Amino acid sequence: MPEGFGILLILIVVFALAFDYINGFHDTANAIATVVSTRVLTPLQAIVMAAGLNFAGALIATRVAHTIASGIIESHSATETVVLAAIIGGIVWNLVTWVFGIPSSSSHALIGGLCGAGAAHGGLAAVQWKGLLNKVLIPLVASPVLGFLLGLLVMSLIGWLFHNAHPRRAGEAFRNLQRLSAAAMAFSHGQNDAQKSMGVITLALFTHGIIKKTDVPLWVMIVCALAMAAGTAAGGWRIIRTMGHKIMRLDPVNGFAAEASGATVILAASHFGMPVSTTHVIAGSIFGVGASKGRHAVRWSVAQRMVTAWFLTIPAAAAVGAASYALFTLVHL
Repeated sequence: MPEGFGILLILIVVFALAFDYINGFHDTANAIATVVSTRVLTPLQAIVMAAGLNFAGALIATRVAHTIASGIIESHSATETVVLAAIIGGIVWNLVTWVFGIPSSSSHALIGGLCGAGAAHGGLAAVQWKGLLNKVLIPLVASPVLGFLLGLLVMSLIGWLFHNAHPRRAGEAFRNLQRLSAAAMAFSHGQNDAQKSMGVITLALFTHGIIKKTDVPLWVMIVCALAMAAGTAAGGWRIIRTMGHKIMRLDPVNGFAAEASGATVILAASHFGMPVSTTHVIAGSIFGVGASKGRHAVRWSVAQRMVTAWFLTIPAAAAVGAASYALFTLVHL
């Protein structure tokens, strides 16, 4: 670790990596729930694949990290105490939703924590509302909707193209294709989700004066990618059960359509530096695939529970972030 680190900055790095680790096992389901539930890969095979490709995806681009580092709160409000409180807000909400098996967004938990802690420090003016709206809130709504529509379109197109295909041959073809789509989903997850912790560490380094621009240092990229991969390897079986079994019964063709649709949306968002929720996107894609079979093919009660968690995430994590900042200030951290 570079010289010049104080105790508070070291805590930020440690907690950011802990967040990445929790994000890895919390969001493992995004990449492997469908491929495990269709039995195309065993759980062990799926986790090993996801861990490796999460690592690779995390090293490819840093546009999302740059959004987190410079596009959510004003730089003058991004003190080390604010950044640490933000990470605590994200971790607490992640753990709460993990315990109850709710597929919420790790990304938006961290962003909520950042907004709450920043506002507690510098008032509402500390939040870059335009950046929050354009880079977070609009994609929050648009990305799962796009996942739903693309999943519906892809599954309908597959049904039209393969309606006369031999069931066994088609099934085997889509089992092979699902291995590719699951790999794409794991890669896209690393490219978007691992960037969040890179962003907050970079923000703290910039605030501390260790770096002069909000460009992500190579060592930050590597340690965040490793933490994400390690968390992915730990697995998140509570959420896997929700994503892979409770929404609808999945076959390889359904899994391929959902993963291909979800990965497409996430990779596009990463290209534009938008920190979307991989959980939202893949869930939306699964619902879209199910809707192609008719409204009774999907358990919509699960959707209602998910949507409630989605809209609670940012304000709940913001409240924890603000409370953490108040506590840190009280003890003069």
